[in-house]
Amino acid sequence: MSTLSFTLRTAPTHALDLSSLIPGRLAELSTAEIEKLPLVTGAHALNVGDVFTVSGTPGAALAISADSTLLDYVGAGLDQGTITVEGSVGNHAARGMKGGTLEIRGNAGAYLASSATGGLVHVKGSAGDYLGGARPGDKFGLLGGTVVVEGDIGERAGERMRRGIVVTRGKFGAAAGSRMVGGTLWTEAGFGPRPGPLLRRGTLIAPKVDELLPTFADCGRHDLVILNILSRYIAKTLGPLAPKPLPPLVRKLAGDRATIGKGEILLTA
Repeated sequence: MSTLSFTLRTAPTHALDLSSLIPGRLAELSTAEIEKLPLVTGAHALNVGDVFTVSGTPGAALAISADSTLLDYVGAGLDQGTITVEGSVGNHAARGMKGGTLEIRGNAGAYLASSATGGLVHVKGSAGDYLGGARPGDKFGLLGGTVVVEGDIGERAGERMRRGIVVTRGKFGAAAGSRMVGGTLWTEAGFGPRPGPLLRRGTLIAPKVDELLPTFADCGRHDLVILNILSRYIAKTLGPLAPKPLPPLVRKLAGDRATIGKGEILLTA
């Protein structure tokens, strides 16, 4: 499989917009044309060739060798193919992603996968605040697809999330699932304080919660068939990236009763 590689030559001093660097947009361009694509406009204008050494052949795979929190919009709008980043990235990675795979072998900044509708995002490090969350002006946050984070996730993950699945081996920060209207947040380590504020619909899964909001009702322990189906689906979809299967019995907390209260927090321990 052909791979187009971008190797960072100079550490950026201003935020760079890498949304143009996705396989589908580069497939018909020559190396010279790719090097002329803008990453910054205005007074600090920079093109791809000013920052990266470009090598390889355009195809379904793209590799970025860089490690900087100033690399924004990595994989934004990705609809097919694979992008692999050897290092950390900045904010808004995978924004509006529709398909394909984005693998970040470091950390990701804020608003990871905001407005994404499909595809797989895999972060080997941690992720910042508002993962899958709605940015100012957005009606919804994550709209579909799957996000897997090996480390911890910042505050307010899933803000106004509508559908999709977010899985982390680590811990969610405070107020995960804020104003969430659908989808699933699943952690193997636990939720920070007060998850699910104004949760309307959707499912939060964890072994424990640091602090619960008083507007969630304890509905006791349940044997939910849907969780067995969910475990099998995730195992088939993610393979070795999948979390451990859910136990047969979980404790269900219904809420947030400060709104329509059709969401749930499922405690597995």
